[in-house]
Amino acid sequence: MKHHTWRIKPCQNSRILIQDLAEKLNISPIIAQLLVLRDVKTVENAQKFLNLKQSLPEIYNPFLMKDMRKAVDRICEAIEKKQTILVYGDYDVDGTTAVSIVYSFLRCLGIGNLYFYVPDREKEGYGVSQQGITWAVQKGVDLIITLDCGIKAIETIAQARTHGIDVIVCDHHEVGEVVPDALAILNPKQKDCNYPFKELSGCGVGFKLIHALCIENNLPLKEYLFCYLDILALSIAADIVPVVDENRIFMFNGLWKMQEKPTLALRTILDSAGVFKTKVTVSDVVFKISPRINAAGRIRHAKTVVELLLCENACEAYEICKDIEVYNKERKEIDTEITKNALYNIETIDPMHEKYTCVVYAPEWHKGVIGIVASRIVEHHYKPSVVFCGDGDVICASARSVHGFDLYQAIDQCSHLLTNFGGHKYAAGLTLRKENLEEFIQTFETVVARTITPEQLQPSILIDAELTPADITMDLYEQKLRLAPFGPKNMRPVFVMRNMPVGERTRIIGNDRTHVKFHFENLPDDVDGIAFGLAHKWEQLQNHSLSQGIDICFSLTINTFNGKTTLQLDIKDISLPQSFEQNFVFKPVVKKKRTKKK
Repeated sequence: MKHHTWRIKPCQNSRILIQDLAEKLNISPIIAQLLVLRDVKTVENAQKFLNLKQSLPEIYNPFLMKDMRKAVDRICEAIEKKQTILVYGDYDVDGTTAVSIVYSFLRCLGIGNLYFYVPDREKEGYGVSQQGITWAVQKGVDLIITLDCGIKAIETIAQARTHGIDVIVCDHHEVGEVVPDALAILNPKQKDCNYPFKELSGCGVGFKLIHALCIENNLPLKEYLFCYLDILALSIAADIVPVVDENRIFMFNGLWKMQEKPTLALRTILDSAGVFKTKVTVSDVVFKISPRINAAGRIRHAKTVVELLLCENACEAYEICKDIEVYNKERKEIDTEITKNALYNIETIDPMHEKYTCVVYAPEWHKGVIGIVASRIVEHHYKPSVVFCGDGDVICASARSVHGFDLYQAIDQCSHLLTNFGGHKYAAGLTLRKENLEEFIQTFETVVARTITPEQLQPSILIDAELTPADITMDLYEQKLRLAPFGPKNMRPVFVMRNMPVGERTRIIGNDRTHVKFHFENLPDDVDGIAFGLAHKWEQLQNHSLSQGIDICFSLTINTFNGKTTLQLDIKDISLPQSFEQNFVFKPVVKKKRTKKK
C-alpha cells in the first residue's frame, strides 16, 4: 500500500481577509482560515455557512431546472385523469431512497393507480431495463418517472414511447451527446439547464420534483416536503456527492431530523445498526446505515429497501431490518473473499506494478459486491480500477477512480468497445461483450497512461492548517463543529503539528494490535491521540532517532469515557520530522478573548 504525501492547502495573500472574518464574526482565526479555504470569503457568506438552520427557506426554486414545468404539468394531468404512474429507480441507496420519497409523496396525494419498480441487479443490471418496460406495459402504465437513472436509456425509453408511455427522467449522472426521447428530462448537469446547483444526488432531483409539485398545488413544505429530509440526507451521504451549497443545507437539516424525528424506517435501521448517539453524524450514515441498505440490493433484491422505507408498521419494519442484517453479514463475507482473490490476481498480472490501471475479471464473482471490491483495490494500489464478472456473452463491471482523475471521461474513450456505460467522475458501471475484454484492458490502460498525472497516482493527505499545542482547546473543537456537516468539498479539517515529543504512555492497542494510542509530552495529560491501523508505521519509526519527536496530521475530535469528555487527536498519519511545501498559515500576533453572549 502506497504511503501518503502531506500537502498543506495554499492560503497565500489572505492574512487581511482572515483577520477581518475572525474579528467581525468573533471566531478563531483558525476557523476563519478554514472558511477561506472553503471559498467562503465574505462576512455574509460566512454567516450563512455557519448558521444552516436558517437556510431551508432559501433553497432554490425547483422551476429553475430545465423541463420542470413539463414534468409537473404531465404529473398533474396524470392525477387529474386518474392515469397509472410507475416510479422506477436504481437499486443502490440513492435510487431506492429516491423511489421511496416520490412514491410516498404521490401516495399522499391520493393516487390509486401507482406502482414502483426497482430492477434486479443480477438479472437486469443498472438503469431502465427491457424487463422493466415490459412489466410497465403489462400493468397498463401511462407515465414512468425514472429516478437516479434514465439519462443513458436511449433504447428502452424509445421502447416505452412506442407503447404510448410517457417518460419523465430524473437523473444526476453525466449527460452524453445524445439524450433519451423523454417527455421531460430533469438533470441539472444538462448544458442548457439553469439550475444553480449541479451536484444534487439522484434522490435530490426527486426531492426537487416534489418541491415543484408542492408549489404547484399550494401544499405546505413542512408537512409535504421537509418530512423527507432524513431520507434525502441518507442519499447524499451514500452517493458521495459534494456536501456544499444546497446539499449541505439538506444534509444539516436531514441529520437533525434523523436524530430528533426520524421516519419509522430510519429509526429502526439506526437501532439495528446500534446507533444510539445523541447526535447522528455523517460517518454513522456512511459506515453504519448505508452498507446495510445497500446489502439488500447486493445480495437479494432492492425492493426490500423501498418496502422498508415506505413501511408504516413497527413490527414489519423490525422484521425487514432483521433480514437486512443477515444480508449485510453475507455481503461482508463475500466482498472480503473476492477482494482477496482480486488482489492476488493483480499481483499475478502485474508483479512489478508497472501498469497505470488495475483490471480484473472472474466469471464467478458476485455482481452485487464488485463496486466495493473496486474501491478496495483503489485503496490498496491507488490506480483507476475495474472489476468484471459474469459468465455470459456480455459481462459487466464496476469501476472506481483515484482523487482528481476523471474516470468517466477515460471510459468514454473506450465506448466503442462497450455495450453500455454510465456514472460519475469517480465511479462508473459498464458492460461489454466478453470477446472485447482484452482489447478494453489494453485501450483503458493506454488512455489512463496518457492522461493521468504522477500526482494523481500518489495518495495524499490535504492539510488545512498547522497548529501548535496551545491551539488544542475545547473552544476550537466546538467552533470547528460549526463547519459541519462534512463531506466531499467540505471535508473534516485536517491539521498538522510538528516535532511532537512522544510520551512513555504511548502503546499499541487493539485485539489485532494494529492501532496506537499516543501520549504527547507537550499536551495536557487528558488529551491523547488514537492512530487506527498505524501500528506498523509506529514500529518502523522507532527504529530511528526520535529526539525531535514526530510529525502528526490529525483531526480534532472528542472521546467520552465513564461520563468524562476529553479532547482527542484522530491521527491520520505519522512521520519523522519532515520538510514539505510551506504555505502561508495564519497566526495572529495577539489573540483576542472571545466574549460569550448573554
